[in-house]
Amino acid sequence: MDAHTLGVLLLGSGALAVVVWVLHKLGKALAGFAETLAAVAVVFLALWWLCKGVFWVVAQIVMHPRTSLTVVAVAAWCYWLGWLSLVVTLTVVASGLASWRWFHLVSYDQWAGRVLRTWWQKWAIYMPKLPEWLHACGLSVKDDAIPVDVTVTLVGRKKVSREQRSAGVRVPKVKRVRSGPSWDEVQVRLVPGQKPEDFDDAARALASARKVSRCQVREIAPNVVSIDFQRRNLLAAPVPCPEIGERAVDLRRVWSGRTEYGQDWHVPLHGSGSHTLVAGASGAGKNSMMWCPLVSIAPAIRDGMVRVSGIDPKGMELAYGRGIFHRYAVTPKDALEVLGELVAAMDARKTEFAGRVRNVPISAENPLELVEFDEIGALTKYTDRKTREQIVERVALLTTQGRALGFTVRGYVQEPTKDTVPVRELFPRRICLRVTSKSHVGMVLGDQAYERGAWANRIAETEAGVGYVWGEGLREPLRVRAGWVPDDTVKALEAFVTGRIASIGGAAA
Repeated sequence: MDAHTLGVLLLGSGALAVVVWVLHKLGKALAGFAETLAAVAVVFLALWWLCKGVFWVVAQIVMHPRTSLTVVAVAAWCYWLGWLSLVVTLTVVASGLASWRWFHLVSYDQWAGRVLRTWWQKWAIYMPKLPEWLHACGLSVKDDAIPVDVTVTLVGRKKVSREQRSAGVRVPKVKRVRSGPSWDEVQVRLVPGQKPEDFDDAARALASARKVSRCQVREIAPNVVSIDFQRRNLLAAPVPCPEIGERAVDLRRVWSGRTEYGQDWHVPLHGSGSHTLVAGASGAGKNSMMWCPLVSIAPAIRDGMVRVSGIDPKGMELAYGRGIFHRYAVTPKDALEVLGELVAAMDARKTEFAGRVRNVPISAENPLELVEFDEIGALTKYTDRKTREQIVERVALLTTQGRALGFTVRGYVQEPTKDTVPVRELFPRRICLRVTSKSHVGMVLGDQAYERGAWANRIAETEAGVGYVWGEGLREPLRVRAGWVPDDTVKALEAFVTGRIASIGGAAA
């Protein structure tokens, strides 16, 4: 090995040593920088998850304050006082609630039972199970797998590949649950692509999924619907009519029975929505719909504030309380005369009050003229053509012009077809009792009534007086049961109105 070669090796070794040393120092610097970046990233992720967790906790407290605070209180109790004291306290509270429920069910349900039942129904039934029911009933939206173009830039060229985005299912989210004595109201927020009518069509399927007899869907907002499940039937037993006696009478809110929500049901006999058509098969309870409001306004009839006219083609039902009616007709000729007198009286009021008031005030001088037209179809279809046309014409005049003048028509029919009742659309408020055909529901209550839950063809024969009402002021069909009026109450009403007794249920005159 000569001197030149040895010199080259020495210089190369020195240069390599310098390069290694530089790389070593650079590696240490990069390692320190990487450790710093890693530490920053860990701190950032920790802060991110901490903020996310805090936000989630706050959101849960805001959305579910009672449940969240209860969990926090239980955890704090167990930590500070121990689980044994918690068990003892819960046992005492449960015993107190059970005693309260036993001795006074109404106040218990109003102040405690409803809250506890709502909490249980929400977290034990609807939150875990309702998404499955909605999906099974076709009320979910599926995001199908969509091919996505992905462009990858390589050295010197571009490569385009297609990937599949995974499909998913979106289900309406439970927003609120409220549980009453017989109904559960579950508000859900719709997902994009759904409309409230989709839930109307699935009402029966949802009822079957919940294993209840009835489900009704109500639109709360454009993207929120309330799915109401009937857990039990509060209208299974007959509703007693009120006692006949002295009471304040509001002709715009006359007590007539109970609703499916356990509340009093009132009907207007004067003012907006007072003209009423009641349809139902034989034995469906039309008599209860007729007599119960008359029992409620007995003092007003006796004092002359209400004057009742009866048209009774069968000559049986209204004849049992004949003394109540100021005018009474059985034959088509008599019915035509009664309706003619009412139209003439309406024209007289129109002449007297025109330009003075918008609505005639009800008084003894100008009483509410209430027409009870039983089996209206017998005279609007099953009679000679000339008489039929005249009756239809006068009923149409009363229903279109009589509201502001103090004239109200209440008709009752078994067959609610347009041919039978040509003036059917002139009754703003309609009640559908038990009918024999699904198509009759739409004829009485209008389109989409059956889809919205008015299943009048499914009412049992033992539920006389149960029906659905839909009309002015009611966006959804309401299930009601009229107060049952026995025969002796009709006779008592007749005696009270004619002045033969002072009251029923109190001291006789």
